[in-house]
Amino acid sequence: MSASVIPYEYAHVLLIPLESLSAVEETLVREKATESITKISSILSPAQVEEYYLPLLRRLSKGEWFTSRTSAASLYAPVYEVVSDVHKEEMRKGFTQLGSDDTPMVRRATAKWLGPFTKKLSKEYVLSTALPVYRRLATDDQDSVRLLTVQDLIIIAQQLTHEEVKEHLLQQLRGSAADKSWRVRYMVANHFVELAEAVGEEIVREDLVGAFVQLLKDNEAEVRTAGAGQIPGFAKLVDRDLILARILPCVRDLSTDQSQHVRAALANQISGLAPLLGKDATIEHLLPLFLHLLKDEFPEVRLNIISKLEQVNTVIGIDLLSQSLLPAIVELAEDKQWRVRQAIIEYIPLLATQLGKSFFDEQLGNLCMSWLGDNVFSIRESATVNLRKLTEVFGVEWAKTTIVPRIVAMGSNTNYLYRMTTVLAITTIAPTLSLDVLRDSILPVLFQLMVDPIPNIRFNVAKSLEVVAQTLATLPEGSTISQERVIPAVENLKNDTDADVRYFAGRALQAASAGELYPGRSFRVTDGL
Repeated sequence: MSASVIPYEYAHVLLIPLESLSAVEETLVREKATESITKISSILSPAQVEEYYLPLLRRLSKGEWFTSRTSAASLYAPVYEVVSDVHKEEMRKGFTQLGSDDTPMVRRATAKWLGPFTKKLSKEYVLSTALPVYRRLATDDQDSVRLLTVQDLIIIAQQLTHEEVKEHLLQQLRGSAADKSWRVRYMVANHFVELAEAVGEEIVREDLVGAFVQLLKDNEAEVRTAGAGQIPGFAKLVDRDLILARILPCVRDLSTDQSQHVRAALANQISGLAPLLGKDATIEHLLPLFLHLLKDEFPEVRLNIISKLEQVNTVIGIDLLSQSLLPAIVELAEDKQWRVRQAIIEYIPLLATQLGKSFFDEQLGNLCMSWLGDNVFSIRESATVNLRKLTEVFGVEWAKTTIVPRIVAMGSNTNYLYRMTTVLAITTIAPTLSLDVLRDSILPVLFQLMVDPIPNIRFNVAKSLEVVAQTLATLPEGSTISQERVIPAVENLKNDTDADVRYFAGRALQAASAGELYPGRSFRVTDGL
């Protein structure tokens, strides 16, 4: 019998072994068992749920070992909406009892699954059932229980009006934000924007701004790190004057925080304040902080700032940004950490778009070419990709006069590294070049390197010729050049003493002879390097 016609009326049979697995000691086994029970519950009829599922839930909820009661907490929400009102009342009582269990592990599981269960309840029972369970768990003596109630607080608040939140949840909200356990405060800080969105504008203005400031000044670096990650999102919920008066002073303090992780989190988010503050305030308040963070000794801080500069550019304009930040960017481009240099390279095409051709050539052109000689291969590879993207930005004519001559000149360098980089660069940028550039500049240097004494260079030349041949096939009269110049050259490589060179020469010959692109084919320019 095919799977599509297996009758669902027998699905409940699977609940029997899964019930046993839900009570075993191994946590992962229990979790997988309850996941399976939940999936099965979705195909059970209401009658099956009441006849088979609910008895299983009762047994697990009253099991002698805490493992079964822990599993039971996750099984209330999936079927609550399909049972009768009588059974719903029984389920609400059963879940409430789990919230008062003597074992912390059971209370922890109840806190974890209170949110999903609350979503199934009507407003009446959110107030009469979920809220008391939450209050009990939010004041539990175990911080591992309390920290899980932060998500419950968000979900309960989402089910209530802002007036009801103020009446029923404000005390717990204040208590969680100032909890004696840093782990609970961390959870509050990590979900602060969600909390703020759930409780409404009045509570945000009257209570949460102060609570957020305290979290940003917390004694524990982990809490400050989490808070820093919430700064732009929370700032969107308050007016500009509050940002300047209350949040910005904290941002200044965080920019000099003793923890590098706090500074990194801030660097990743601080640019999000620029659109909220506007041009003048960004220039006055944020720009000095950007410059300071760009000089941070921790690489991740600098990387995070660089990756988000586009947001700042849209606010203050490229002229001011380039005057203020370009010296710092140039300095970072020569950073001893290669990942910092790589991040700068990846940002260059965007910066080039914003700066314009003449400014870019004057300020950053030499820098882009210098990366081709970097000691780290990943930098050289990124530099060639960067040149391809710059060609797409500024056009083939710019590439023809600015970068192609420099790449060609590197092909005559006595250093093996530079000659190899020439081949890599050609392979990468060839698809963006025009017919005349390929014919007059690229092919001559590849033919020159075909006889290089280093086999590694020769077989990469063969691979490069394959890409060039496929590019020519897409251009008018390109197939003629392939027939007259590429194929004869590749035929010579097929007689090379090195097996790898002969293999890649064969591929290049096939591409040139076909006169068209291979459908669905992709080429890795780094193969064999």
